[in-house]
Amino acid sequence: MHTIDTILIANRGEIATRVIRTCKKMGIRTIAVFSEADKDLPFVQDADTSIYLGESAPAKSYLDQDKIIAAAQKYGADAIHPGYGFLSENVVFAERCKKEGIIFIGPNVEAIRAMGSKSEAKTLMQKHGVPVIPGYQGKDQSAEKIKAAAKEIGYPVLLKATAGGGGKGMRIVHNEKSIVQAIDAAKREAQNAFGDDQLIVEKYISKGRHIEFQIFGDQHGNAIHILERECSIQRRYQKVIEESPSPIMTDTIRNEMGASAVAAAKALQYDNAGTVEFIYDDQSGDYYFLEVNTRLQVEHPVTEEITGLDLVQMQIESAQGIPLSISQEEVTGKGYAIEVRLYAEDPDHSFLPGSGKILQWEVPVVDGLRVETAVNTNAEISIYYDPMIAKLIVWGANRLSALRKMKYTLRHLVCLGITTNQNFLLEILQKESFAKGDYDTHFIADHFEQTKTKEINPDQVDRSLIATTLVHWTQRRSKQQILKGLPSGWRNNFYQSQKVEYILNENEVQVNYRHIGDLVQFEIEDRSYEVSIISAESNKITYQVDGERLSFTIAQSGNQLFTHNEQIGNFQFAIKDRFPSKASEKVKGAYIAPMPSQVIKVLVQKGDTVKEGDGLIVLSSMKMENLIMAEQEGEVEAIYVEENTNIDADQILLKIKEQEN
Repeated sequence: MHTIDTILIANRGEIATRVIRTCKKMGIRTIAVFSEADKDLPFVQDADTSIYLGESAPAKSYLDQDKIIAAAQKYGADAIHPGYGFLSENVVFAERCKKEGIIFIGPNVEAIRAMGSKSEAKTLMQKHGVPVIPGYQGKDQSAEKIKAAAKEIGYPVLLKATAGGGGKGMRIVHNEKSIVQAIDAAKREAQNAFGDDQLIVEKYISKGRHIEFQIFGDQHGNAIHILERECSIQRRYQKVIEESPSPIMTDTIRNEMGASAVAAAKALQYDNAGTVEFIYDDQSGDYYFLEVNTRLQVEHPVTEEITGLDLVQMQIESAQGIPLSISQEEVTGKGYAIEVRLYAEDPDHSFLPGSGKILQWEVPVVDGLRVETAVNTNAEISIYYDPMIAKLIVWGANRLSALRKMKYTLRHLVCLGITTNQNFLLEILQKESFAKGDYDTHFIADHFEQTKTKEINPDQVDRSLIATTLVHWTQRRSKQQILKGLPSGWRNNFYQSQKVEYILNENEVQVNYRHIGDLVQFEIEDRSYEVSIISAESNKITYQVDGERLSFTIAQSGNQLFTHNEQIGNFQFAIKDRFPSKASEKVKGAYIAPMPSQVIKVLVQKGDTVKEGDGLIVLSSMKMENLIMAEQEGEVEAIYVEENTNIDADQILLKIKEQEN
């Protein structure tokens, strides 16, 4: 039995905050470590002691084992909690902790090693009667061997990094023509994320559900499962919404899958928190082992909400050698819990990750709502880390109640200053098939063509534009010192209105308005409105139009405007520059960086001839790769970036001269 009095948290953001919260409850001192990019985030202030690690790049901060071990030793940490991601499943780090006499809050080193390779994990599971999906997990990692294995298995196949998770190093391959490029990309991404480029190949199940079981073990040979989580709503192989119980779960299926999960745990002599992931075939009713995550999962709050257990506390107790305090028969779930992940990303443009400052952050008061986040107003979302802003979790007595609460939460949450998936999450929950629990891992692709959200409603746009215009107008009036009796924007000509021009999705919109008596009259294209202001603050406005009162929150960064209304959702505009700069004009044939990124690989050289669809440059942002492809045939005229350099959004990458006919 070991006593833990001080824990160093080798992680960042919301999971660091989450661990700190339980440690305070248990009376355990906490040490946070942080990078340059994270120095102002709440978890740094929440910890009892905070240690600066260094530069923002993970390799120079959160992945630097020497710095983390040294900090633990210098500041008296009995144990290290790795959170998830980064070093959480790194067997070398776990071994170093053990060697240095520091308790690693996770499973034993042998279990991590066994599950650190998806190929070895599948072999072990087969030996213990856990059903596995057909595939190849051999040591020969040549492109030729992987290509041959894929052909033998039959397309489509799924390439997966043997190390790590979170969708990194994964590619669906539909035909032989594209497999070599997919292998290269998956290996690069896996190497960058986990330091290991080995892959396995699996038969791709087209109609499947992703269901995982929370497992827990102790150092006395006990192992249990703590029910399931449904994780099928995904994009780019990463989870977006999780819930428990699973909508398709019956007692029979739960007992069978739960028994397999416990068998997996016992095969590993598992002694901490973990997750056994399965793919469930909707058509056959069969399920197959995918992997064991030897750490706490991002979505663990879903399990905590329905069981009332504190999984972080259980982790710490298990690491101290304390036996499990609950038996399998005592594990029960009550009600429903749903979690959505709020990301800094653009659903309308292939979920490209974004970065920047959160100008306004307000969380509504909802019974049963739990928010796990590392942000607040003015927090920066960095290009160096995962784009998740927050996890929103709600509990309800039943699924209908939980869904209703979550929709209310998403309508009233204010997160302005960057593009997020907030509107998109709400649209998912409003789909009839989701409400019925009728979905699989292809739900987003099937229901959101080209990942486009609903058509923009002109009436909603107008109401958002009116809100931004009124906020600026009232601000100007409050500052008016000379001739205060005159209305703002007064003209000799009674009929002449004031005007402001906005840019929305590259389209110009002109708003004309004038103040007459207690009303402000608006003309937007061929639509007219009479508006009365109810209340106005620096960044909030309530007005009445057509008998309806609407309240908006507004945020501004330079010319960029962000609006939120609980019914309309979020909109983003730009005030049109009166004198546009020449630098903003588009360069013919230029390829522009869609987001702040790191240049991973330049695939072409000056003078090369490329065809439409050819790869040009590989970018990485927030730990995900993006391939920039040629949009037309032509010759590479110039290349403006170099490999292993960081670039800003809208920076010119290269230029292609279109071939003459």
